[in-house]
Amino acid sequence: MTERKQYDALALLSGGLDSLLAMRTVMDQGLTVLGLHFVTPFFGKPHRIPFWRDRYGVEGVEVDIRQAYVDMLLDGPSQGFGKWLNPCVDCKIIMLEHAHGLMERYGAKFLISGEVVGQRPMSQREDALNLITKRAGVRDVLLRPLCAKNLPPTPMEASGLVDRERLHDWHGRGRKPQYVQAEHYGFTEIPTPAGGCCLTEAHGAARFVQLLTHRDRPAPGDFSLVRIGRQVWAGPHWLVFGRTSSDNDRIEAMAAPDDYLFRLTDFPGPLALGRPLKGDWSPEAIRDAAALISSYSGKARKRFEASGAPVRVTVERRGAAETVSVVPARETALGWTEPRPEIVREWKREHAQA
Repeated sequence: MTERKQYDALALLSGGLDSLLAMRTVMDQGLTVLGLHFVTPFFGKPHRIPFWRDRYGVEGVEVDIRQAYVDMLLDGPSQGFGKWLNPCVDCKIIMLEHAHGLMERYGAKFLISGEVVGQRPMSQREDALNLITKRAGVRDVLLRPLCAKNLPPTPMEASGLVDRERLHDWHGRGRKPQYVQAEHYGFTEIPTPAGGCCLTEAHGAARFVQLLTHRDRPAPGDFSLVRIGRQVWAGPHWLVFGRTSSDNDRIEAMAAPDDYLFRLTDFPGPLALGRPLKGDWSPEAIRDAAALISSYSGKARKRFEASGAPVRVTVERRGAAETVSVVPARETALGWTEPRPEIVREWKREHAQA
């Protein structure tokens, strides 16, 4: 059994510019740093880890916190949500808690985060940074290299393990110091600020709230499915279908045995998945979904308009398949609709009062 490589520090590695600069700032002092790239149903790009190593000179590993993150979201973040469904403060707390738990495994002496005081209104105010540090239990081991000189010295600086004079005093929302430092390191491709969390987006949040309305305790896989392709609902009937061949592949890979898979039998078109949340679908609901799906195949519509012949759709479930013949239609009896951003505020108000 090979011995696990040891590091001086573990860093939160989002892949955004700040996280990369924070790692490189500490590495400049001759210390070894391993980036932890956290993956949830809402953010994470672990396939980029080799790219970050080759392009920016930082090491990273994937850390899967899907279930823990979903549990935090469903139980209600202690510090509440941001504008949409983003639990930004609790998000940072849960990542730092997990990073803290990995320190012994890698022999790390401290943790690194790329936060900058005043950069983000919810999670990077000075009071929020203090709260995050306290709640995560990392007060004595967390270093924020990009704004360290605007904060009290940490034990790592006081002991001489890290030279405080070689850290930064950045603050606010401006990005000029980051760009200057990126040029210093020779970064020819400047990554954008990390972002990428669909919980901060109106339409992404609406999709998740629609799911939460009809399933009390969604699994991580449910949240991942919500992000794919086109999403439409008719009451508790949830239908997902691909906009591209890539969407189709992802949808098929995520299908569970109880899901309904819809494929046009004779024409190219979207693959669709119906996930039952309140028991099996009725034959009428299956046909209604098939009619909607067939309307998104241009060739199927043209054939029907020319000949009047119904379109065949194959429906697969639990290893069995049946074929239904339908008339392509965007307006159907069930009245499928996409989630609206307005439902997010309604849902948050209801849960704030509960």
